[in-house]
Amino acid sequence: MSNNNYPHPILAREGWPYIGGSLVVALLVHVVFSGGAALPFWLIAAFVIQFFRDPARPIPQDANAVLSPADGRIVKVEKVRDPYADRDALLISVFMNVFNVHSNRASVDGTVTQVQYFPGAFVNADLDKASTENERNAVVIDSNGTTITLVQVAGLIARRILCYVKPGDVLTRGQRYGFIRFGSRVDVYLPLTAQPKVAPGDKVSATTTILAVL
Repeated sequence: MSNNNYPHPILAREGWPYIGGSLVVALLVHVVFSGGAALPFWLIAAFVIQFFRDPARPIPQDANAVLSPADGRIVKVEKVRDPYADRDALLISVFMNVFNVHSNRASVDGTVTQVQYFPGAFVNADLDKASTENERNAVVIDSNGTTITLVQVAGLIARRILCYVKPGDVLTRGQRYGFIRFGSRVDVYLPLTAQPKVAPGDKVSATTTILAVL
């Protein structure tokens, strides 16, 4: 298991420099000028803090459940070709806006067999072409003989995908495995036999929402 897994600190460590910097700027403006002049900077600091929140989540223990890897809204549920595991698959896409938690969690228990990173563009992650044209990172997982592919996709303003696992790492459902800064999406490729439990437009929560049943 990756040694980058850590107890939930409420605020994601990826955001600590941004949170600290925004608070220092707001405080300096407040002290040097006035509270009124600092108000926009305090609002920016509040936004940065809410963006990098990283709450602990209850983890459903249903044996065949596939959990949502991210907070957000379902934008796609359809049969496609999984280019990372080279198979026909059921694709469920979760779009994250800037107000969602951006910590990514493992959907299933299993062993990482592949991690593939692809540089690319930064079009709106809500668009279909984002899945194939944007910067992305695919994690292929063997879950008791079943292949699950999780793909982190950068968005319009996201400029860095963070992934903390490598081939051979063992994941447990709900485990934190990555982070994407600002608007983005996560594509989940499942076997065609999987039964989806969500539909386009549904709001989902990382770990607590069941996307499908294997």
